[in-house]
Amino acid sequence: MPSRSPRGLDAARPGRPRPVQVIAVTGGKGGVGKTSVSVNLATALAAAGREVMLFDGDLGLANVDVFLGLSPQYTMAHVLAGERTLDEVVLEAPQGFRVIPGASGIAALANLGAVEHLGLVQGFSALASGLDTLIVDTAAGISHGVLQFSQAAQQVLVVVCDEPASLTDAYALVKVLSRNHGVRRFRVLANMVRQRGDGEVLFRNLERVTSRFLDVTLEFAGEVPDDPWMRRATRAQRTVLEAYPSSAATQAFKNLATAADKWPVPEAPRGNVEFFMERLVVQRAPQLRVVQ
Repeated sequence: MPSRSPRGLDAARPGRPRPVQVIAVTGGKGGVGKTSVSVNLATALAAAGREVMLFDGDLGLANVDVFLGLSPQYTMAHVLAGERTLDEVVLEAPQGFRVIPGASGIAALANLGAVEHLGLVQGFSALASGLDTLIVDTAAGISHGVLQFSQAAQQVLVVVCDEPASLTDAYALVKVLSRNHGVRRFRVLANMVRQRGDGEVLFRNLERVTSRFLDVTLEFAGEVPDDPWMRRATRAQRTVLEAYPSSAATQAFKNLATAADKWPVPEAPRGNVEFFMERLVVQRAPQLRVVQ
């Protein structure tokens, strides 16, 4: 397992906990490769020395464990049933990061309400110790879970591909998150691009519409090529970084991890409950002295 190193100068100060970077990997529709992006980004960050946890936020149709070839004994179904705690369902992936598996084929989990998702966000505080990055692989669409997990993250990474429905649905997601949930900044990753530079074209097309109708900021996070080695790795239930370290897709995820590691953690919450926000609030709290 790769050695770990703290992020930045503040992380080295004794007694001062590091803020946890929370990245929600989302998209307006299925099939854009969110899970592939999530597991490969987690692998790249872990290889760079970060303590990473990947949470399968598609609670009713989970597939992170399948993607990684894991066989969890317990899942989020046991947590939400009160049979296990979050820390009891955590798995160690061979790629060097931890996984919180969702459950597959359980309709009740796919249809949790906003209150249940909010309680789940709050439950993550106990897992913050020693963690640098939490990656949340959300479901597709604009369900309660997608919106709650996205607004509770410090970074929202919207994955798009070269399909009209992908851009249309990504716009709808950005619109709902910005107008109804106070999210104003998004990062956009173009996945499965056929030629170098196509990703930025997709980004500009989306940005052109959002800048006209929405009060948001979009930032281009990069592009991942439509690499046949990625498909081979997926079929083998491995990440492309470990299976084909010299591939173009591997380099793209290394570039994404390098960029993501430098994304700033916001100085203040947006007014809603966020993952691990208690730690950030404690970290910024002023020192008070009683004057007698």
